[in-house]
Parts: sequence; C-alpha cells; structure tokens
Amino acid sequence: MEMFESRLLPILRQGVAIIQMVFFRRLRDYLALRYPDSEAAYINMLSGAVVNDIFGTPNTEEPYASFVKENSDLLQEEIKKVPFELVDMMVPLTDALRVQVICDQEEGIDSSPILIRANELKILLVPRGVPLPARFISLVRELGDRFDILLPPEIKQMSTLN
Repeated sequence: MEMFESRLLPILRQGVAIIQMVFFRRLRDYLALRYPDSEAAYINMLSGAVVNDIFGTPNTEEPYASFVKENSDLLQEEIKKVPFELVDMMVPLTDALRVQVICDQEEGIDSSPILIRANELKILLVPRGVPLPARFISLVRELGDRFDILLPPEIKQMSTLN
C-alpha cells in the first residue's frame, strides 16, 4: 500500500492527465471542423469545458466559469456526441476515468459519481474491466507517442515497477 500511495499514485495521475490532453486535442480538432467559423480560442474553451465536465473538474476561474454558464446548452450537446463522434477515445476515457476514481479513493475522495455520469452519457465502457497499472501506463505511452506528447520520466520508466 505504501508503494502505491508514494510512487504509483502520482504516476497514474500523470497518466490520466496525458489522456485528458489527448482527448482535448482530438476534441479540439473535431470541434474545429464542426464550427469552422469559430475562433480558435472559442474552440479551445469549448474543448476544455467538455474535458473538465467529463472528468468532474470544472474550472471555476474566470473567464472559464462564465464561458461554461453562457454555453451550457452547447456544452451538454457536445458532451452527448462524444461517444458517437470520438469512438476511438472511449477505451482511453473509460480507463482514465476509472483510474482517476481509484486514485481519488486512495486519497479518501469519493468521485464515483463521475463514473455514474460517464455511464449515463454512454462514455463509460461498462464491460471493460478496471485497468491494471502497467496496462494503463502502456496505453498512456502509446497515446503520448501517437499524439507527440512529451511523457514524464516516471511514465517512461514505469516498467521498472512491474
């Protein structure tokens, strides 16, 4: 348990953050095609708001909080399209959401409503089992490489924990 909390937990959280970055990029590209007349800043804000909503991490700072409030209908519409328009992200999202909830539980936080909501939105692949740390980090490495995201050394060296 001590190793999990002291060494593995931060690495898993970094993995969740990398999947969030990949999802943000995929979503941003998709939304840019859907709204070709919108400015890049608007697309970035909308993409960030969708990611934050799905992961249960709303940005309460301005101007983001106002953006979410002013665009809540569009935000919910785009969230509902994720499982149909970004099918390739369902496995990484499912795994990242589950790992996030496990990490939260290790820190005494109950974030299980995030999984319930993801399931309701058809984002959570229920039959998929909870990812083992090594398998999750392998997925993170693969996506990081594919999307040219600089991976933290801890994730690159994760195989030493196996």
